[in-house]
Amino acid sequence: MTVPFAPSARSSVGLEWELMLADGDSGNLVGRAPEVIDGLGDDIRLERFTVTGELLTNTIELTSGVGDTVAAAVDDIADATAAVRRVTDPRGIELLSAGSHPFAQWYDQRVSDKTRYHALIDRTQWWGRNMMIWGVHVHVGVEDVTRVLPIINALSIYLPHLQALSASSPYWAGERTGYASNRALVFQQLPTAGLPWQMRTWSEFEDYLDDMSRTGVMADATEVRWDIRPAPRWGTIEVRACDGMSTLPELAAIAALVQALVEHFSRAYDRGEPLPSIQPWFIRENKWRAARYGLDAHVIVDREGTQVPVARDVRRLVAELAPIAEELKCSREFSGISSILDQGASSQRQVAAADAAGGDLHAVVQHLIREFRDGPTLRDHLAHLAASPRTEDPRA
Repeated sequence: MTVPFAPSARSSVGLEWELMLADGDSGNLVGRAPEVIDGLGDDIRLERFTVTGELLTNTIELTSGVGDTVAAAVDDIADATAAVRRVTDPRGIELLSAGSHPFAQWYDQRVSDKTRYHALIDRTQWWGRNMMIWGVHVHVGVEDVTRVLPIINALSIYLPHLQALSASSPYWAGERTGYASNRALVFQQLPTAGLPWQMRTWSEFEDYLDDMSRTGVMADATEVRWDIRPAPRWGTIEVRACDGMSTLPELAAIAALVQALVEHFSRAYDRGEPLPSIQPWFIRENKWRAARYGLDAHVIVDREGTQVPVARDVRRLVAELAPIAEELKCSREFSGISSILDQGASSQRQVAAADAAGGDLHAVVQHLIREFRDGPTLRDHLAHLAASPRTEDPRA
């Protein structure tokens, strides 16, 4: 099987953000995505962004255009959110984003009326019906197909960092799971989901797709659901490991980190340097640790088995990648990574909200709704950063 990899501008950025639709009073999910999309009608036909349905009717997905910078892609998402608000606000529908809804039950949700979704549920049954999960996908353009799989292998070392920063699914169907990202472990139950297989060349990826299509496992590359995957149609590497980000500045921060990482490894490839790798069993263990402990995890960072706190290693990474972020014109968005470390990931904030309310998960949903609606916009966040004096070295 020959799979062409589309031309793409190096380190260009595209974003996908899955949002829940909830009743403003009860906080429970509402299956009104078709109504919202119909309400948008032709008003967004000429926009750079798109708004589409997803597997369940309680979800919409906002997709940016291709941005030369993270800021351009995030502006598209902000414009899409504003357009959706014009439809949802009069209908009493609230928007929120996290890896899971704190108390909604799978059997109350409706599957969107599309053939591929019905086929997925027919095959996966109970696990498919339990896919009450929301995430973000970050696409970064790669100009040369030969470097796609080596970069994906190198990025796998940093999957736990991305997963811990974005962890936002500590509750599931009304229970505290003890995991910072329960979504990460639920999602990998689907066929072809989970960690990427370690492949060195594009021909190996083509052989994989050929094997999987000949045996009826999948129809094409779009059904590869790895945590990081090639996206041949767009000419990108797509990072899919992250839980739904609860605020726009956090989405921007994760996008900037992914963009800087891909560019970092692409430059190493340009210089002919071998890209870093660790044993796949370490990568698997790191994913579990990040899902379980979030930013409190200790992760394995090299082939010798060195273990460090993931939060500390993120700070090291921020210092190392800061010059690249500046060159990519995403320094201000990139600085949001440090803000997540300082303020806590969404999973930590949700647990704090529940504890403050005596364990009432309805309060957690209202917390998420407020964060999405009233939290700082990206422009407010960046203006605050610009006005704040810099008081410490980020490498400390």
